[in-house]
Amino acid sequence: MYRRISLLFLLMTAIAAVAQTPSIVRLDPRFDQLVSKDAKFELIADGLLWAEGPVWDRQGQYLLFSDTRTNTAYKWTAKEGKTVFLKPSGYTGTAEFTGSEPGSNGLTFDAEHNLVLCQHGDRRVARLEKNGKFTTLADRYNGKRLNSPNDLVYKSNGDLYFTDPPYGLPKTFDDPGRELPYAGVYRLGKDGKVTLLADENKAPNGIAFSRDEKTLYVADTVRILWTAYPVLADGTVGQGRIFFDASKTSKGVPGAPDGLKVDVQGNIWSAAPGGIFVIAPDGTLLGRFEMGAPTANCAWGEDGSTLFITSNHNVYRIRLNTKGAGW
Repeated sequence: MYRRISLLFLLMTAIAAVAQTPSIVRLDPRFDQLVSKDAKFELIADGLLWAEGPVWDRQGQYLLFSDTRTNTAYKWTAKEGKTVFLKPSGYTGTAEFTGSEPGSNGLTFDAEHNLVLCQHGDRRVARLEKNGKFTTLADRYNGKRLNSPNDLVYKSNGDLYFTDPPYGLPKTFDDPGRELPYAGVYRLGKDGKVTLLADENKAPNGIAFSRDEKTLYVADTVRILWTAYPVLADGTVGQGRIFFDASKTSKGVPGAPDGLKVDVQGNIWSAAPGGIFVIAPDGTLLGRFEMGAPTANCAWGEDGSTLFITSNHNVYRIRLNTKGAGW
C-alpha cells in the first residue's frame, strides 16, 4: 500500500526517540499562571514514525491520534496504552502509495460524535460512519481535486474549516497529480458547499478559532508564521494579518508552525520550531515547550487541563493551570 521503510530509518527513529528530552522555557510572567513550576511531561506513547492529529474523545474518555506514515490511527487510554484504532486511516486505495505520508492527519468530532478525518492519501475530508465505512465530505473545489487536507476545526454553527497543503502528495509541492495551483484554507458549509477562504499561504496547516469565533488562526509551515483572519458574518474571512512571525528567530531550529489549539483565556498553543509556542491573544510569546524534536500538533483532553502533544515519534501529556476553549 505504501513504500516500505528501511531498517536504517527505523533505527534512526529509535535513536531520535531516546534523545527527545522536553523542557519548559518561561519568557513572560503570564506563563507562570498557565504552567506551574512543577509541571512535568509524561511520555504516554512512542514508536511512531510521525505522530499527528490528536483529539480527545469526551464520551469514550480516550485519545486518538494519527501516524501519517504508517496509514494508522491509534487509540490511547491510561489503562491499555496505545492500540490500533483504524487502519487504513488515510489511504484506502489498492494501488501502491509511493509517498511517505498516506495516513490520516487532523482528527476531530462533529456534533453527532462522528470522527472526521483529514485523509492524506485519499485527498479528502471524510467521516467515519458507525459501520466502519467512510463518507466523503470534501474532496474537490471547483471540480479539481484537493491537495491533501491537513487539519480541521468546526465552528459552533456546524461549518467545517480546513487547510489543504500538499504534504500528503507523493512529491508534495511538485507532484504531477496536483490539480490546484495553491494551498487553500476552506470552509465546508452545512449545505455541502466548499468555499475557498484564503490562498496566500504557502502551506496552511494548523487551524483554530478564537474563543469568540471572531478570529480564525492559521499556521503556515513554509513562511514560519501565523495569520489571524477576521471571521465575517457570512462565515467567510476578511484580510488576514500576521499574528506572529517566527521566520527570523527560528532559523536552524527543527520543526515549523503546525497544529494549534486555543485555551479558555484565548492563548494559542501551537506546534512551532523547537516544540510548542504559547502565544497570548496580543501576540506576545509567553513561553515555549522545547520538545527536543520536530513537533506536529497538540490537543486538550481529560478534564480539559491536560495538553496532549504529538512530537515526532512520541506522544506526551502535561497538566496545566488552564483549560481548552469550550471545556
